[in-house]
Amino acid sequence: MNSSVSEARAGAGYALAAFLFWGFAPLFFKLLTRVGAYEILVHRVWWSCVLLWLLLAAMGKIKPALALFRNRRLMLGLTASALLVGTNWLVFIYSIVSNRVLESSLGYFINPLVNVVLGMLFLGERLNGRQWFAVAAAASGVFYLTWSTGNLSWVSLALAGTFGLYGLLRKQIAVSAIEGLFVETVLLTPLALVVMVIFAVTDRAVFLNLDRTVDVYLLLTGLVTTLPLLWFAAAARRLNLSTLGFFQYLAPSCMFFLGVFIFKEPFSSAQLITFSLIWLGLLVFSLDSLYRMRLRAPRPGAV
Repeated sequence: MNSSVSEARAGAGYALAAFLFWGFAPLFFKLLTRVGAYEILVHRVWWSCVLLWLLLAAMGKIKPALALFRNRRLMLGLTASALLVGTNWLVFIYSIVSNRVLESSLGYFINPLVNVVLGMLFLGERLNGRQWFAVAAAASGVFYLTWSTGNLSWVSLALAGTFGLYGLLRKQIAVSAIEGLFVETVLLTPLALVVMVIFAVTDRAVFLNLDRTVDVYLLLTGLVTTLPLLWFAAAARRLNLSTLGFFQYLAPSCMFFLGVFIFKEPFSSAQLITFSLIWLGLLVFSLDSLYRMRLRAPRPGAV
C-alpha cells in the first residue's frame, strides 16, 4: 500500500470519527438539561481553553500561539471568529436542552449551501446552473416551512449563518486550527468568567451545587469540544476539501435520526417537505462536486 493511499484512509478515519462524534453530541448535552445553556457555554469555553493550553504546551507550540496576540491584524479577525463560534455553540446548546434537535439538524444541512453562497458573495466564486438549483431548492424548503408554519426557524438559520461566516473568516486567517481555537477560547474566557461570577453571586450556578455527576459532565465539555476538532484538523490535512465535504453530512444526519427516533420530537409534513427539498439540493450539489472533481483528476498516462 503506497503512502498516499494510507494517508487517505487515515484521513477518512479521522473525518468519520469527527463527524460521527459531532452528530451524536446531542446525547451528551442531553445529560446537562438541568443546567442552563449559558452556564454550559461558560464551561465549554473555559475547559476547552485549559485543554488546548495543555495540548499546545505538550506540543511545544505554546509560545507561537501566545505570539499571535501581538499581531493586531490576526487578533481582529480572531476576535470576530471567536464571537461567531461562541454564538454558534450557545445556539447549539440551547437547541439541545430545549428539545429542538431537528432544527439544529436542519441548520447544519443548510450550512454547505450557505458556504456556497458566501463564497460567491465574498470570494468571487461563481455558481454553475446545478449549484444555483441546489441553493434554490434549499431556500425553497426554508421558505415553505416559514410559510406553512408562520414561524421562521431562527435556530436553524443562526447555526447555518454563524458557522458559515466562521468558516469564511477562518479560511482567510493564516493560523492553524488548534492555535486559532486556543486564541478564540482565550478571547471568550473573560466573558465566560463574568457570567460565571454572576451565576455564583446570584446562587444560580449549578456547578458544585447540584451533584458530582453533573460537575464531571461540565468538566468533560472541554474534551467534547476539542477532541473532534483535532480529528477534523487531522482529516483536513490528509483529504481534499471535496472529499471532506461529503463527510460533513454525517453530523446533521445523525442529529436528524436522534431528533425523530430517539428524542421523539414532533415531525410534521411541512418539515418533511422542507428536509426533502434540502436533501434534493444537497444531492445535486454533491453530484456536481463529484463531476467537477473527476474533470480535475489527471487522466491515466497523462504527463
